[in-house]
Amino acid sequence: MRNLFVKIASGIFGLWLAIMFVNGVEFTGDLKTLLIAGVVLGIINTFIAPLLKLITLPIRILTLGLFGLVINMAMLWLIDIFFVELAIIGLMPLVWTTLIIWGLSLVLSLFFRKK
Repeated sequence: MRNLFVKIASGIFGLWLAIMFVNGVEFTGDLKTLLIAGVVLGIINTFIAPLLKLITLPIRILTLGLFGLVINMAMLWLIDIFFVELAIIGLMPLVWTTLIIWGLSLVLSLFFRKK
């Protein structure tokens, strides 16, 4: 449950940060749509991404884990496709947005870890 909360919070806040600071990431919707997009991204990262990471384990081993970044970019690209209000234009804005969300997830998981 804690992992789901961390993924949802990092998805919402990461999308907001990317919209504010990354050139090529645009959002034309309202706050409610941004929250829904972040929640959907958090749910996808919690339930679907681990299955994809398990399936692609040999590729991730060969690339020393860098293929995990490709998987995270694909999850974010799915959100870009499903929510027409969100537009990520180009590969580099997609990479930067993925890194922002990954970094926030890492920081939040360290902050909310079990003691």
